[in-house]
Amino acid sequence: MTFLYDNRTNEEISNEDYGIIERVVKETLKYEQYINEAEISISFVTNDEIRELNKQYRWIDKVTDVLSFPLGGTNPETDEVMLGDIVLSLDKAREQADIYGHAFRRELGFLTVHSVLHLLGYDHINEDEEKVMFTRQEEILKRVGLIR
Repeated sequence: MTFLYDNRTNEEISNEDYGIIERVVKETLKYEQYINEAEISISFVTNDEIRELNKQYRWIDKVTDVLSFPLGGTNPETDEVMLGDIVLSLDKAREQADIYGHAFRRELGFLTVHSVLHLLGYDHINEDEEKVMFTRQEEILKRVGLIR
C-alpha cells in the first residue's frame, strides 16, 4: 500500500494524524475485501482551495470538507491499482470537529473512510445508498476505535 501525501496548507500534520489516515484506509479496504495492492493520494488544502476545486469539478461554489477523485488503472512502476485522490480541507475538518464536539482525529478518520468508500464506488445520493454507505462508515470507525 502506497500513500502519497501533499500538504498545501501552512498547518503541520502530525505523525499521529498520518497514522489515523493510514489505519482507516487499510481497515476500509480490509472491510470491503479489497485484495489488490493499491496507491492512494491524499492532499491537505485550505477552505479557499477546496472551494475552488468544488466549483471547478462539481460546479458547486462553496466550501466542502472533502473531495474524492477515483482514478483506476495501474501504476506501471509499482503494479499497484491507483485508487484515486482525496482532497481534504484541514480548516473544514477542524470546524466540523468543533461543531460536532469530537476530536480532530475522529473527524479526520470519518472524512477518510467516507472518501475511500467513494473511491470504491459508494455514494449517498438517495436514502438507500446513504444507509448502506453510512452503515459501512460506522462499522469501520468502530473497528479502528474512533467511535464506540
